[in-house]
Amino acid sequence: MGTDNQTWMHEFILLGLSSDWNTEVSLFILFLLMYLVTVLGNFLIIVLIRLDSRLHTPMYFFLTNLSLVDVSYATSIVPQLLAHFLATHKAIPFLSCAAQLFFSLGLGGIEFVLLAMMAYDRYVAVCNPLRYSAIMHTGLCSRMAIVSWVGGSINSVMQTAITFQLPMCTNMYIDHISCELLAVVRLACVDTSANEVAIMVSSIILLMTPFCLVLLSYIQIISTILKIQSKEGRKKAFHTCASHLTVVALCYGMAIFTYIQPHSSPSVLQEKLISLFYAILTPMLNPMIYSLRNKEVKGAWQKLLGKFSEFTSKLKT
Repeated sequence: MGTDNQTWMHEFILLGLSSDWNTEVSLFILFLLMYLVTVLGNFLIIVLIRLDSRLHTPMYFFLTNLSLVDVSYATSIVPQLLAHFLATHKAIPFLSCAAQLFFSLGLGGIEFVLLAMMAYDRYVAVCNPLRYSAIMHTGLCSRMAIVSWVGGSINSVMQTAITFQLPMCTNMYIDHISCELLAVVRLACVDTSANEVAIMVSSIILLMTPFCLVLLSYIQIISTILKIQSKEGRKKAFHTCASHLTVVALCYGMAIFTYIQPHSSPSVLQEKLISLFYAILTPMLNPMIYSLRNKEVKGAWQKLLGKFSEFTSKLKT
């Protein structure tokens, strides 16, 4: 009977953040502006890296992938969220819900693995600077990126498949801003222990394992930096890792808090805020972090703006 009901159900209702019209209009304007900044910021980072040959290095190759993942992740959630702010019937079709879960879950997993790959790149840059070019060659970087994308995608396919095979019965109200994994699993009218185990296993593989690799990389990096005699040398070595370390702290913290212990998960409001953090705030902040804290990126911006000024001056004359 559960399966029949699940087949009959053709849409879900997302309860979102608020039911007050004025609040929803205000949130629509705020999140629209943040989304536009996110898209523009990440697009400019990708273009900048492509145009400036000085940024054609492994670190910026991974940053290009990270920006692509960030803007895609935001796009998988925010446009639907914005549409629902102005809609009276906040429904999402069954297949659209499954697609949203697939893309958001996949892109989230890809980002965590990418951050581990970037940590390894920083480890080689600081601990083996003389062999950096030989170790981090184009072939290895490409394979590392492929592993990130394939690993996240495989996990997403598996999680989406086993989640939407659950009988939902007549539970059609998702108390969330999007079709988030834990929120959808809670709709099931059967025992979801197997799904919770699957979530735990995938969290260990795609979240805790990369996090441990990041941790090991930075233990080695910090140990190497502390051995540098020159204060200026230590500062320069740490500066090469500062941006990545900031992004790591932002991305891993809340995800570990949310997914490692589904039985003792945070409140629904906390889950919504965490989802907003990943869908809007993190993708918007990442380009800013790499732009403001990185001399090479700032130099590339200045060079690009200089060329743009010259071009506009020629047009005026």
